[in-house]
Amino acid sequence: MPEDQEDPRAAQPSGPDASVLADRLKERIYATITMIAVVVGLSFSEAGATGAFATVLTTAFGLWLAALVADQQAHRTVHRHLATGRELRRMLYVSSPLLSCAVGPAVMIALAALGALSLSAALLTAAGIGVVSLFAWGCAGGLRLGGGVLLALLAGLLDATIGVAVALVKASAGH
Repeated sequence: MPEDQEDPRAAQPSGPDASVLADRLKERIYATITMIAVVVGLSFSEAGATGAFATVLTTAFGLWLAALVADQQAHRTVHRHLATGRELRRMLYVSSPLLSCAVGPAVMIALAALGALSLSAALLTAAGIGVVSLFAWGCAGGLRLGGGVLLALLAGLLDATIGVAVALVKASAGH
């Protein structure tokens, strides 16, 4: 590589910080895909705004709690002690995006409750926002690979396609 060009991977974090960031992003992407399925399912249900809001919040809380329990159990099994201190803080930090996945859908449901749009439109908009965020993360990952805009767009489309596929499976199942 010529001296005047910088390697795009040179700016990436390395070591434990990169691992924590990758784990945290993985949780956020997983939660986004799950929430897409939940809000699409809700859009076909008879749930009102209160029920949809409760479902979104309990889904996010359930995902977070399940991840935390699984992390603690895995840690206990491998290390023969409970995670405490720094290890527990890492677990909480990494799993916190599982809670934040409820923010977008909750805001959309609140708008529906205020009469700004129908609940079905709010839920489908929340699903669309989730798909767009998958596209953005895919593009960001593609750019970080250093393959240029075309690779970034392809990676974004692939990730968004996964989100759409989840929504279509949920819709075709009738819930």
